[in-house]
Amino acid sequence: YSDEHEWALVDGNIVTVGVTQFATDSLGDVVYVDLPESGTEIVQFDKFGEIESVKAVSDLFSPVGGKILEVNSEATDRPEAVNEEPYGSGWLIKVEISDTAQLDVLMDAATYEATLE
Repeated sequence: YSDEHEWALVDGNIVTVGVTQFATDSLGDVVYVDLPESGTEIVQFDKFGEIESVKAVSDLFSPVGGKILEVNSEATDRPEAVNEEPYGSGWLIKVEISDTAQLDVLMDAATYEATLE
């Protein structure tokens, strides 16, 4: 997890990225998601897109850097999927991580939950 309320699920050198339940609850109903194209290089903690809800437009910041391998078309075509299943079908991007040492600065679930209290 990152301070910006994104999560990262690691599978080898592929990292699936999405926004947390806390973020979706705070945003309210998501109506639009703007994501970069596959093949785009991103830098850890830099902006990679935007998420718009009925309440606000927020920047998305990547918890890892590397090359975007896949963009979730369901999140862009049906933004409510981000609210419905932020840890499932509402994921945003899959990244081929450039350096696994980046994971050392992210939080585990317990630490992230503690920051929300």
